[in-house]
Amino acid sequence: MNRIFYTTKIIAILLLIAFISCDTDDNQSGLSAGIDEDFLPGHPRIMLLEGEEEDIHQSITDNPIWQRMHEAILAESDAIIDEPVLEREVVGRRLLGTSREALRRVFYLSYSYRMTEEDKYAERAEREMLAAANFSDWNPSHFLDVGEMTMALAIGYDWLNDQLSAESRETIREAILEKGLEPSFDPDYNWFLEATHNWNQVCNAGLTYGALAVYDHYPEISEEVIERALETIPLAKKDYRPDGAYPEGYGYWGYGTSFNILFLSAIDKVWPGGFDYSDHSAFLETGSFRKHMIGPTFQNFNWGDNRPSAGLSPSMFWYADKNSEPSLLYKEKLFLDTDDFSQFTNNRRLPAILIWGKDIQLDEITEPENYLYVAQGAMPLSIMRTSWSDPNAIYLGFKGGSPSVNHGHMDIGSFVMESDGVRWSSDLGPQNYHSLEELGMNIWGMSQDSERWTVYRLNNFSHSTLTVNGELQLVDGYSKIENYSDDPEFYFGITDMSSVYENDLASVIRGAGIVDQMFVVIRDEIESSEEPAEVRWQMLTEADVTITGANTATLTRDGQQLYLRVDQPSDIEVTTWSTQPDTEHDVENPGTILVGFETNLSANTSEILQVSLIPASSGTVTEFDQNLADW
Repeated sequence: MNRIFYTTKIIAILLLIAFISCDTDDNQSGLSAGIDEDFLPGHPRIMLLEGEEEDIHQSITDNPIWQRMHEAILAESDAIIDEPVLEREVVGRRLLGTSREALRRVFYLSYSYRMTEEDKYAERAEREMLAAANFSDWNPSHFLDVGEMTMALAIGYDWLNDQLSAESRETIREAILEKGLEPSFDPDYNWFLEATHNWNQVCNAGLTYGALAVYDHYPEISEEVIERALETIPLAKKDYRPDGAYPEGYGYWGYGTSFNILFLSAIDKVWPGGFDYSDHSAFLETGSFRKHMIGPTFQNFNWGDNRPSAGLSPSMFWYADKNSEPSLLYKEKLFLDTDDFSQFTNNRRLPAILIWGKDIQLDEITEPENYLYVAQGAMPLSIMRTSWSDPNAIYLGFKGGSPSVNHGHMDIGSFVMESDGVRWSSDLGPQNYHSLEELGMNIWGMSQDSERWTVYRLNNFSHSTLTVNGELQLVDGYSKIENYSDDPEFYFGITDMSSVYENDLASVIRGAGIVDQMFVVIRDEIESSEEPAEVRWQMLTEADVTITGANTATLTRDGQQLYLRVDQPSDIEVTTWSTQPDTEHDVENPGTILVGFETNLSANTSEILQVSLIPASSGTVTEFDQNLADW
């Protein structure tokens, strides 16, 4: 083993420790054992070493849930065998769909071979890898495509090394080198090294897998890739500070964080016992963020470029194991309470659940104790609920933050709300990127005049928040959670949104809470500037809306009802607005509507807007009227 590599690895590991340990500088090194020159195991060396299959076999034997998961992966692998190999299909600027499917197929087939030793799985994986290896390139102009494809071939090359022919091994490892590792040193492509968001984590993880797989043949470039990843992936730590909340939201948490965990799982195997994952690390605390993001309807709090669907996360089993915190898996256990495990097999990372979850006793997963979650950071939020186990519980997710974060929307102050098994206040989520990019639109600019904000789903006109004078929220604005309470009689969060509206208002502060575990209140305390202002209060809903009075409406959905009551001001009329756009580039939004009201503020005046959202199942509720300063 190259002694220079050995020395520089120690330095690099210490950098990694800085990433995964406490935010404080005085944390002791997590290196618990020395590293000798022969630290790098033979193949397989990525995630699951030779002989560790027996631990999974034991967990499958002991636990019927893991037995069904194992069988579902085998069944899906059998289905993959009959599929034609993938072709290089670029959609718009992305090969990503092909890369992701390649990773899913190779990971499943490689797992199935290692667990059964049936040649059919290895042979089919070999065909898939050879097809990808012969692509002209892996589309480095959109480097996520390269990251995922490199990981796909790395897992197959490493896990099936002895089953591949010598010719196939050469073809695959040369492709990993020439189409994966080498392009990552081109400055036209490797801007992800300076990013803090999911690109950093995904690309570095995929390239590290590639480097570990082919290190024996290409040690110099592999060493560079690994060292570079250890030096740059800590940049992603910034996005989790200080509380573990992930500013890109639920779906991108599932993307970036999961690949970061794949990276760490690989590092753990080549330096066994080498790290101390501090419980105080913001990265380790992010499991709690993900747990609270899922409501009683099993939809997530989907701000920004995120859709509401939620699902099983293998990564949460890594967090539960690292933190010795089974309650992190409360929602995961409910996802697993099904006879149809085939629903999980669209997840390309699924085999990892049997690696990360094999030592977890599922019968020890208990209901979480905290009903309020508050985090600051780049996208502050407050999430509260009245119960974890009651499917009819009230759930309220409320956010501050800034539109300027990666994948952000102009949704500051927006909220989702559930009760009686129904989501009442919703979010449209993103529009398909390609549908906009093919029109020549630049949807990734974050300036105030960016084309991004002409997209209806991305601006404040479509969200459950305020619009003032028909203007967009300010991209450079930022709102943190100023105050909150975990008192069961009144869970709440408060954010100062003034900087988002400072061109039109002197001040606007919004509070959102659950009163007496019976209903939700949304209160805005506004001060106008030297100019009058027209303020629209709106809530996006998928319910049917019936206006029942000047200040009331009834929302009906799935056989349940919610009463919307405007408590202040008194001189308004509740109305609805269509969500159907009148532009060529916006998609339609069927089954949705906006409900709310408009009010006019004179110059230099104060106004209170307060709306109560009352589940019909709560019956008559006591009127609530408290200034935000008294919350």
